[in-house]
Amino acid sequence: GIATQNPELRKKFTGTPEMVARYLLLVAEDVRLLLARLGLRTLGEAVGRSDLLVRKDGIGGRAASLDLSPLLEDPGAPGDARSFTGALVLQSPRSDLGDRLCNDAMPALREGRSIELAYPITTSDRTVGARLGGAIGYEFGSTKPPGSVAVRFTGSAGQSFGAFLADGVNLALTGEANDYVCKGMAGGRVAICPPGNDWGDPYLAGNTVLYGATGGSLFIAGRAGERFAVRNSGAVAVVEGVGDHACEYMTAGAVVILGPTGINLGAGMSGGEAYVYDPEGCLASSLNPQLVGLYDPAAGQLESLRRVIERHLEATGSSVTRGILDDWQVASGAFRRVAPVAEVARLEALFDGTAVDAAA
Repeated sequence: GIATQNPELRKKFTGTPEMVARYLLLVAEDVRLLLARLGLRTLGEAVGRSDLLVRKDGIGGRAASLDLSPLLEDPGAPGDARSFTGALVLQSPRSDLGDRLCNDAMPALREGRSIELAYPITTSDRTVGARLGGAIGYEFGSTKPPGSVAVRFTGSAGQSFGAFLADGVNLALTGEANDYVCKGMAGGRVAICPPGNDWGDPYLAGNTVLYGATGGSLFIAGRAGERFAVRNSGAVAVVEGVGDHACEYMTAGAVVILGPTGINLGAGMSGGEAYVYDPEGCLASSLNPQLVGLYDPAAGQLESLRRVIERHLEATGSSVTRGILDDWQVASGAFRRVAPVAEVARLEALFDGTAVDAAA
């Protein structure tokens, strides 16, 4: 689970994955024994066998008034239609756009070529990029493929756009995307920009963006919904506004927020950092001070922050970003750094020697 990623919390839990697997095997064995007592080999053979049902004696109270006769009726011939589902289809029919992308991109990635592709995209196109990321991981492991591919999409992307993306792939979307953008992302780059005729304050991504991401970068020239960068474990992201619970349970990586934030920023955050543009000075009201602290960035941190924001401008052409960079000397003073209180205290103790003394 989320909490048990913390090594200190894991020490308190004595269970193992093998124990869970063993438990499920024993449950299956119990089911097999019960079926065997009834003269059956599978659960499928038990379907329609109302003759095996017996009303329990001695039932009193309101339960005694229940009419169970409909459950004991003969359901009909074995060939009749049944509502029993022997195999559950876990995945809805997917669009072929992700498959097309993988088929078009993999030869170039494999052969060391750099190519550009372009496609329209609709909300029915889900998990676009996931199959390509899986193919890269299967063929190249954790190493970067020899080639590269830059892909431009136009339209409204469905759920999980850019999910499980890998190095060597840059996705650029002109439009907007639904929930779970870049979930599980391990590498590559995703940029989302509004259409050219949108001059407002656009919401370009849904909820739970970057869930469980371990690498790569995401640039959004607009706002995102709630739980932005939840459980982020290594990705770098720039966004121009977020909803509630941003950076929730974050363990690593960096998030830059160039606009308003909702409440509960950094809830359960145990690592990584967030830089928030706060010219109004009201960010403190969005934090739980027991979990995360608000700090003024050091000079070196501001320099790194500027480089990330410049990458955001390069990827999106954002007018918000351009305004901040054009007035950097003043704007840099409005950035606040959000980091876990425990992590900051640990680093401070490490540098002043107290952590070393305590370990000795």
